[in-house]
Amino acid sequence: MKIRRFEDLHCWQVARKLVNLVYRAILGNKDFQKGIRLCGQIAAAAVSSMSNIAEGFSRRSNNEFIQYLFISKSSATEVQSEAYVSLDQKYITEESFYHIYEQAKRVSKLDSGLITYLLRNQKTSKQKETQETQETREPTS
Repeated sequence: MKIRRFEDLHCWQVARKLVNLVYRAILGNKDFQKGIRLCGQIAAAAVSSMSNIAEGFSRRSNNEFIQYLFISKSSATEVQSEAYVSLDQKYITEESFYHIYEQAKRVSKLDSGLITYLLRNQKTSKQKETQETQETREPTS
């Protein structure tokens, strides 16, 4: 499958589900909504994870895309940490915590996998360029 738009990326699709899980948890508990700082922070981290995948994809440079994927991965980890606070404050149930935590973990793993793929692809491209350059420099007999 050819990736033409950021919406085609599996990591973005999974991050979108994470955003929806977080917002459902917030909207499902009035006390959570009163914890404005935490509520805003966990929502922002989830949206950041999803948005950085899209923004990095639009850069059309592997190096920049990789940088944005690392930010997405970090934001997903932030969601996991804030889910603990939400659980400890009784804003979410253990079941909700589990779903949010695991979804954030999926995002992070998919981001890591894509980073690895892009880095390997970069190395392969550089090796081919080096080989082609050396072949054009070699004198012909």
